[in-house]
Amino acid sequence: MMTPSTNTGPIRTERHDDVLVIISNNPPVNALGAAVRQGLEAAIKDGVNDDSITAMVIRCDGRTFFAGADITEFGKEMVEPGLPTVVDMIEASSKPVVAAIHGTALGGGCEVTLGCHYRVAVPSAKIGTPEVKLGLLPGAGGTQRIPRIAGVKLALEMTAKGDPISAKKALDAGLIDKIVGEDSLEADAVAFAREIATKRPLPRASEKTAQADPDAVAAFKKENARRFRNFDAPAANIACVEKATDGSSFEEGIAFERQEFMKLMTGVQSAAQRHIFFAERQAAKIDDVPADTKLREIKRVGVIGAGTMGGGISMNFLSAGIPVTIVEMQQDALDRGTGVVRKNYEATAAKGRIRPEQVEQAMGALKRTLDFADLAECDLIIEAVYETMEVKKEIFTKLDAIAKPGAILASNTSYLDIDAIASCTKRPEDVVGMHFFSPANVMKLLEVVRGDKTADDVLATVMALAKKIKKVAVVAGVTYGFIGNRMLMPRQVEATKLLLEGASPEQIDKVHVAFGMPMGPFQMSDLAGVDIGWHRDPSRIENIRDALAAENRWGQKTKAGFYDYDEKRTPSNSPRVTEIIDKFRKKSGVTPRDISDEEIVVRTLYTMVNEGALILEEGKAQRASDVDVVWIYGYGWPVYRGGPMFWAQSEGLAKVVAGLEKYGFPVAKSLKDAAASGGRLK
Repeated sequence: MMTPSTNTGPIRTERHDDVLVIISNNPPVNALGAAVRQGLEAAIKDGVNDDSITAMVIRCDGRTFFAGADITEFGKEMVEPGLPTVVDMIEASSKPVVAAIHGTALGGGCEVTLGCHYRVAVPSAKIGTPEVKLGLLPGAGGTQRIPRIAGVKLALEMTAKGDPISAKKALDAGLIDKIVGEDSLEADAVAFAREIATKRPLPRASEKTAQADPDAVAAFKKENARRFRNFDAPAANIACVEKATDGSSFEEGIAFERQEFMKLMTGVQSAAQRHIFFAERQAAKIDDVPADTKLREIKRVGVIGAGTMGGGISMNFLSAGIPVTIVEMQQDALDRGTGVVRKNYEATAAKGRIRPEQVEQAMGALKRTLDFADLAECDLIIEAVYETMEVKKEIFTKLDAIAKPGAILASNTSYLDIDAIASCTKRPEDVVGMHFFSPANVMKLLEVVRGDKTADDVLATVMALAKKIKKVAVVAGVTYGFIGNRMLMPRQVEATKLLLEGASPEQIDKVHVAFGMPMGPFQMSDLAGVDIGWHRDPSRIENIRDALAAENRWGQKTKAGFYDYDEKRTPSNSPRVTEIIDKFRKKSGVTPRDISDEEIVVRTLYTMVNEGALILEEGKAQRASDVDVVWIYGYGWPVYRGGPMFWAQSEGLAKVVAGLEKYGFPVAKSLKDAAASGGRLK
C-alpha cells in the first residue's frame, strides 16, 4: 500500500508499505541545488530512523534523474549540506538504498547513484560524469567510487572524457545492478528493494578495492594526447583515478579528489569553460524580441545550390526530419552534390552512428530539381551559391517572384550586406542571413544576420529552428564579415605583414598552435584554399598570395601552398615559399628583422579583441559573450581560454591596450574605457 507524505519543497516521500520512496521534483532537470540536498538528507534520516522501513528508493519526477549539480551555485558560498556529505550519508545508511534511474544521471546525479548501495535503470537511461567539460572533475567521490566499482579503464573514460554511457554498458560494468521496465521504473525498483532488503553486508563502494592498471592508464593517455592537449581537467581526473588504485585509503583518495577539484574550480580554465556554458545559452536570447513571439511554421526548406555548402546545409534539416527541396542549374552538379550527401550519410551509418534505414529516410525527404519554381512550396529558402553580390541579387529577385507569402528568404553569405540583398525584394522584412560554417553538416555555429528590416518573427523563427537542427546560433548585425570573419580579417592582414617584416609562416602558425588554436593562419589558408578570392589572373601579382596562386600553390588540394605537402597531406617547410617571401621583401625595400612571439600574439590576437570591441560598440553583436561563442564554435578558439573577449579579460585589459598601443594600433574606446576603469567588455 502506498502512503504519500506531506513533505514540501522539491523532495517528498511516499511509503510503499515497508519501502520508503524518496522523490525529487525540481524541474527542469532535477539539479542538485541546496533545497534538494537538504530534502535528501532529511528523507534518508527519516528512513533510517523509522523501524518499519526496511529499504529506500531514490527516484525523480519529470524527464530525468538528477542531471547534475546546480552550476549557478558555483563560485558562491556552499549551502550545507554539500553534495559529498549527502552522498556519504546515503552510503552510510544502515538500510539499503536503491537508485531508480531514468533519463540521465549525470555529474552529481551519477555520484548520488554511486553512494546508493544498488542501482536499477530503464533501458534508455544514461549515466556519466561530464564535469571535465566544464574544466572540473566529479567532486563528490566519483573519481574514487567508479574505479572501485567498475575498474580503471571505464573510470578513465567516464571522468577524463566525460561522455555518458548507456544503461546496458553500465550494467555490463557493474555500475547498474538491473535494467527494469521502461514504463514501470518505480514499481520495479520497489520490488527490487524488497528483494535485497535483508541482504548483508551492504555493498558500499568506499569499502571496495580498486585494482591498479598502469597499462590501461598509459594507453588511455597516449590515445587521447591530442584531445587533452593544454587542458588541465583531464590530467586531474586521471590523477584522481590513479590515486584510487595506489593503495591509499578511500579517505585519502577523497582528500586528494577534493584538493584537485578546488585547484580546478579556482583556475582560469574552468572559469572559461563555465563562461562558455552560460554564454551558449545566453546567445539564444534576442534582447529586443519578446520570448513569446509567434513563430512562422517551417514544414519544408529550400536550398539553392548543391555544392559543398548547399549539400551540408540540406543535411542539417534532413537529419532533423524536415523535408528539403534542393535546386541546381545543371543535372551533373545536382547529381554530384546529392551523391555527396548520400555518401556522407552512408559513412555515418558505417560508423554505427545512425541506422541504414535512417539514410534512406533522409534521402527520401530530399527533393532534387532543376526547376527554380519548385521552391514555391518552401517555407524557408536558403541561398548557398557564389559569394558575389551580383549573383545573390539576381537570385533574390527571382525568389521574390516565386516564393509564397510569408516564406523566409535567407542567404548563406559569409561577408556580404544582407540589407543590399533584401533591397532586391518587395519583402525585405522576410530576408535574413543564415551563415553556416563549413562543413555545414558538422560545424555547430550559425551566425543569424539581422537586417535593418528583418521582422522579429523571422529572427525568432530562425533562432528556434537553429536549435532544432542542433546549431549554436548567434545574432549578428549587418557589417562586412559579420562577427567571426570581421575579426578574422585583422589577424590575416597582420600575419601577412609579419611575413614581410621577417617572420616565417612556421613561426606564426607555431605561436597560434601553442596558444591552442587547431591551426595557424597559413595552415588555415592552405586547408581552405589559397586561391579562394583570387582574381585568377596569373600575370597580376600584387602580393604573396597572388604569387603562390599563380604557381598553382593553392594549398593542400594541389600539395603546395604556404607549405609543401606529401601524399598524406603532411606539411613541410617550402624553400620556394621562402624565395617568394624574400622577393617581396626586396621589392618592398624591407630588411627582415627578428620578430618575437609576443609581437605575433599582440598583432594577430590582440587586434582581434580590438575588432570585437568595435563590433560591440557598433551594436553588431548583442553581448561580448556572443563574440566568444562565435569563435569557440566557428573557428576552434580553445574553449579553455573562453573566447577572445573572455581571454582578454583574464589576460588583463590594461595589458591588451598597452600591447596594441606599443605597436601603433588605434584602440577601441570601449576597450580603453574598460581597461582604465577595471571594468568588463559587455
